[in-house]
Amino acid sequence: MKWIETRVIFEADDPDTAEELIADLFYTAGLQGVAVEDPTGEAGLDWADQDVHRPDHHAVIGYFPKNPDLGPRLEKLESDLKALLRWGIKTHVKTVEMDQEDWAESWKAYFWPEKVGEAVVVKPTWRDYTAAPGEIVIEIDPGMAFGTGTHATTALCIGMLETYVKPGDRLLDVGTGSGILMVTAARLGAGALAGIDNDPVAVEVAETNLRLNRIDPDTWQVGPGDLVSAVDGPFDLVTANILSEVILTLLDSVARVIEPGGLLICSGIIEENRDRVTAKMAACGFDILEVRERESWVAIAGKKTSLAG
Repeated sequence: MKWIETRVIFEADDPDTAEELIADLFYTAGLQGVAVEDPTGEAGLDWADQDVHRPDHHAVIGYFPKNPDLGPRLEKLESDLKALLRWGIKTHVKTVEMDQEDWAESWKAYFWPEKVGEAVVVKPTWRDYTAAPGEIVIEIDPGMAFGTGTHATTALCIGMLETYVKPGDRLLDVGTGSGILMVTAARLGAGALAGIDNDPVAVEVAETNLRLNRIDPDTWQVGPGDLVSAVDGPFDLVTANILSEVILTLLDSVARVIEPGGLLICSGIIEENRDRVTAKMAACGFDILEVRERESWVAIAGKKTSLAG
């Protein structure tokens, strides 16, 4: 397979905000992971200990598979980038075609261990990291299409798992991607895990990461499927780190696979869609337990009531 490295070089008075806005455009275009170049030298937890070349410009980099959808996706991205001029953000896009082998190595340089919850540290497999007392280290070999699990939407989910997972819980992860939420739940004490994704590559990646983290294979299963149409349950906890519109569709059927009193954790929601999602959760029989926000993203935890279908 061929891949298109898409590098968005930018200039802005507030680089951190510009970086978030550009990354969000990549996520809207269907990517679940991006890389960031920061000439100030700030990176992951191990940066200070590494001899790393500092980039010359601020940039956000995404990798698109070269397929029939590529043209429209790049056109939409460039159109959305032009709209950032009203915020004083100037962008320039460079694309490079890469072979599978080159792609597989190139993005690894951008990712470092990062603490994403109270105790959870996400560590790419090719980095070294010494855990502090009480830390839970998750090993991830994601593939660029799925990210390293440090994006705000995933970090919000991980934080909620730290709060709500109980020993022995049965968990379903809808749109599992790299499988990082399944691994985290297992390390927090969940007893049975199921993951579902409509991308067969994601299924393979999730299985790889569950094995990599030595999660007992008798406790988990991952398979292809469309939301919960092929799932029976019941589960004590369901996670869904996907787009707002997909969550709204999921809410029509997800209560069916959740135990009475069980929990639903939704993430991948932009701030402007928060009220739509909470309103539909309530209409579908979920009591809202809490809403957390990070970097303009929202995660919502709800408890299934006796009125839920």
